Amino acid sequence: MRFTLKQLQVFLAVASHENVSQAASELSMSQSAASTALKELEHRFGLNLFNRIGKRLQLNDQGAALRSKAAALISRAEELEGSLIKHDEIGELKVGATLTIGNYLAIGIMAAFMKEHVSARVHLNVENTAAIAAKVRNFELDIGLIEGELQEADLDVSYWREDELSLFCAPGHPLSKKPRLGDEDLLTANWIVREKGSGTRQAFDRAMSGILPDLDLRLELQHTEGIKRAVEAGLGIGCLSKITLEEAFKRGTLLPLECPHRNWMRKFYFIMHRQKFLSHGVKSWIEHCKNT
Repeated sequence: MRFTLKQLQVFLAVASHENVSQAASELSMSQSAASTALKELEHRFGLNLFNRIGKRLQLNDQGAALRSKAAALISRAEELEGSLIKHDEIGELKVGATLTIGNYLAIGIMAAFMKEHVSARVHLNVENTAAIAAKVRNFELDIGLIEGELQEADLDVSYWREDELSLFCAPGHPLSKKPRLGDEDLLTANWIVREKGSGTRQAFDRAMSGILPDLDLRLELQHTEGIKRAVEAGLGIGCLSKITLEEAFKRGTLLPLECPHRNWMRKFYFIMHRQKFLSHGVKSWIEHCKNT
């Protein structure tokens, strides 16, 4: 580029004051520096922008033609500088979410986020915990929202919110009449569960500590809705996040099962690469998540 923003600022200040000394004072420059900047601008393009009348500089036709364009450019540059200082410009945000979060929480968060930041473009990638972690690790995602626990040197994992799993069955299932399930009930049931690598499966395995090897895991499915349909069809009982089952419980197509002697609580987490810059967009996304 053959000119600088400082040269344009000097030009505009001189055009306003018609005096180099006053323009230099406004820009906190020495008079010689301001004069040099103006001369370099004119010399590089082989034109005169002012008519010199003694110490007074009056815009000529070429200067007048440049003035509005230069003013618009400086205005945009000042806006950009302000955005960089405040870190408040949000462009593209790449978010990863595990299936429960992506299908039942993330859309509402996106709606609120984009309503507040109308120029933001959010790309949502929904996969299981292992896949989201891999993409955050490879800088393919800015932030991940996961259900599973992770301990990786490259990833920063921070607490988001609590979640609770629920056991459930179809109406008419033999266990639906029992007020509470004991371990003997869990061991005799056929189970429809999430696949290994998912946060829900991780929480299920932990909750079933001590009896997990003896459970009859009849089906392992990757999708929450598939598990619900299989349970509705009477193929077994399931275990998913309560937030994925609320509508089915209201309709009565699925029934909750109580098993209070085991711990069904778990946590949702934010994950980011430790070397990833925490931009204003990511900070704002995190705040929207926490307020949901």
